[in-house]
Amino acid sequence: MSRISFSAMPTIDATLLWNGGIDAYGQQPETMVSDGPGNPCRHCLRNIEEGEELFVFAYRPFPELQPYAETGPVFLHKRPCDRYAAEEVLPPVLKTSPDFIVRGYGANDRIVYGTGAVTRSEDIPAYADELLRRDGIAYLHVRSARNNCYQCRIDKR
Repeated sequence: MSRISFSAMPTIDATLLWNGGIDAYGQQPETMVSDGPGNPCRHCLRNIEEGEELFVFAYRPFPELQPYAETGPVFLHKRPCDRYAAEEVLPPVLKTSPDFIVRGYGANDRIVYGTGAVTRSEDIPAYADELLRRDGIAYLHVRSARNNCYQCRIDKR
């Protein structure tokens, strides 16, 4: 049994945007049309199909502003979708690229230096398990290896 779980953007965050709310920069999300691969929804953790409308907006997956609270552009289906639920399984969006950055954070939501590494997609579960066994690491983020965009969170099960 897996000792890690993958978590998508919380439904409360997605619902806020679907209901006309603002993003981390106080702006309305922009509507775009997906051109196919490369538009991963952070709520269902699947790619947004070509021709589907999506939101692009600033997202900060941290509870409060602080120097390590990275904010960046992410995508969300414009129409509500189900939140990713198979938490112990590598999400579909993490199979769309050969590698991603996996980085550890402490309980204080600060980066744990020395944990960030470009990791092959198939090696993410093993590296995540290794990191989460270390003292001082509370959770991990998976980010794009090319653009540093937030993909999902990994926690201990």
